[in-house]
Amino acid sequence: MSEKANPSDEPKIIVDDDWKSQVEREKEQLKQAAADESPSPLSGNGDSMDELPPASFMILMSTLATQAMAAMGMLPDPVTGQPSVSLPMAKHFIDLLAMLQEKTKGNLTDEESDHLRDGLHQLRMIYISSDKPQAAQTTDSPAKSSIELP
Repeated sequence: MSEKANPSDEPKIIVDDDWKSQVEREKEQLKQAAADESPSPLSGNGDSMDELPPASFMILMSTLATQAMAAMGMLPDPVTGQPSVSLPMAKHFIDLLAMLQEKTKGNLTDEESDHLRDGLHQLRMIYISSDKPQAAQTTDSPAKSSIELP
């Protein structure tokens, strides 16, 4: 004997058009929240800006010094993994630091001023030692630095 289910016991499907508008509102809220939290193009890899150090003069000096060191072959090229030497580029970054030193004279903290002076001195010494082998190959006279010291 088969018992037939009472039609009133079957689940009823209720169509509620209001849920559609609620879902649309929620989608818009999620899109807005995602736009508010979207990473800055400066961060590059989607990480939060909270992970970057605050902007400072010390960071700027370190960035330029790192570029100079990379141009002198002290750091490997990220693509090839081999050091790449471009002494004109290294000189450019060293000159940028020297220009910053001149333009900010009297406006830096003692720590910033010392860091800039010492960093420039070290970069100039590395540059001069990097320049010697090339100059020795072309002439027998001692190499002259094209960097002007203050």
